[in-house]
Amino acid sequence: MTKFVIKLIVFFGIVASIWFLISIVSGNGTDNKTFVIRDGQGVNAISEELHDANLIKNKFVFETWLWLRKSEGKVIAGVYEIPKNISVRHLTNLLVLGPGQSQYAITLLEGWTRALMTDTLEAAELDSDKFMILSSKANSWKGDYDFLADAPGSASLEGYIFPDTYFVDQLTTEEDLIRKVLNNFDKKLTQDIRDEIAKQDKTIFEVVNLASIIEREVPQYEDKKMIADVFLKRLEASIGLQSDATVNYVTGKGLAQPSYADLEIDSPYNTYKYRGLPPGPISNPGIDSIKAVVYPTSNDYYYFLTTHEGEAIYSIDYDEHLMNKAKYLD
Repeated sequence: MTKFVIKLIVFFGIVASIWFLISIVSGNGTDNKTFVIRDGQGVNAISEELHDANLIKNKFVFETWLWLRKSEGKVIAGVYEIPKNISVRHLTNLLVLGPGQSQYAITLLEGWTRALMTDTLEAAELDSDKFMILSSKANSWKGDYDFLADAPGSASLEGYIFPDTYFVDQLTTEEDLIRKVLNNFDKKLTQDIRDEIAKQDKTIFEVVNLASIIEREVPQYEDKKMIADVFLKRLEASIGLQSDATVNYVTGKGLAQPSYADLEIDSPYNTYKYRGLPPGPISNPGIDSIKAVVYPTSNDYYYFLTTHEGEAIYSIDYDEHLMNKAKYLD
């Protein structure tokens, strides 16, 4: 009985000592310090650098506490602002939760091209030129993302840079960001959507291409589905899409009604001059535009226009379309 009591006292003594060591202040009392943990960096290396920076007093205590809480593999890479006078317990909590305060939120909007993203990337201290180069060849990413398999050899990642808000920090590379957006695209393009695309004998590239046009035409989901059916019927009947959005893509303008000179520009992206889909997506569409192409709303219309206020007006034939143009655009 005496031996058991002694062992119990020793055990609780050890626990109390460990708790005391991890709870006492480990910092040096100076101002907050910036500390960087790199991807793949091990606990021993992190411990060594924390000690060298005078952010912990004892490497053994830090490493032991991570081991006891089974968090050795849970430390998140990033740039941290370490508060002065922090305990080992609070420090390990911070490193496992991640450097939230050091992150930037990058919002990539529906309908943006890669070129329109450059200012946003630069604001987050990313190299937009490098981003453009890395995203210029879809072929470079096909090995990791099967949804790119049917993209032609000349295709870039235009259309696949999924619009959303992404969080990056000072360790995030341009390649990391591209993987984030492609992983998001992979997740949003569910198996049900992929099965339906295959069932309709379409390719993902064709769907994304058409969705990129619809994204630039109208903002409302119900209109997107209506216009998808209009475009799909025109494609099937070998009628030119005659999309103002594709002309604006060539000219760089944002006109509700391009000029006659604009309509005559000789470009494969000018769907007034060339039938079928353009060579590639003209924007990066959101999931609503993609779903609109896959699940269109059947209708009898072959023409539409959007007013200066953004309202979609539909027409069954060209004569009605001309009347609507005179009524709403002239």
